[in-house]
Amino acid sequence: MTDTGIFCNQAQMLQKAGANATSVMNATTDTTFVYSNSFIGQAESIINVMSMENWSDGYAALDVDVKALLTSAASAWAGMRVIQYDMSGFTSRDEAETMLDVLQDEFLNAVSILRDIKKRKFMNGA
Repeated sequence: MTDTGIFCNQAQMLQKAGANATSVMNATTDTTFVYSNSFIGQAESIINVMSMENWSDGYAALDVDVKALLTSAASAWAGMRVIQYDMSGFTSRDEAETMLDVLQDEFLNAVSILRDIKKRKFMNGA
């Protein structure tokens, strides 16, 4: 099985989840790809809806800066799902919760930029 994400891939998602994320998600089995693809697909849909723009359909034509912003948002959201899936790899629950807070902030910031019409006009013209 392979990555099916448009905005990010499994490696980017796991990078955001951190070194202490569950070893189950770091394996390259069919099950982990199902979970990864599900988390990433959900992230892409949420980003499209929250920003009121279907970035997925025209992704190939987007500017590199916009793609990087979409990758940031999708990998942060999917990374949160990995942490939420199994917090046992972290040294403490506080560590896992801090990671979730940081990723949530990154996700919301990226979506806020994508949602802002003035910034969207700038990005489309970049």
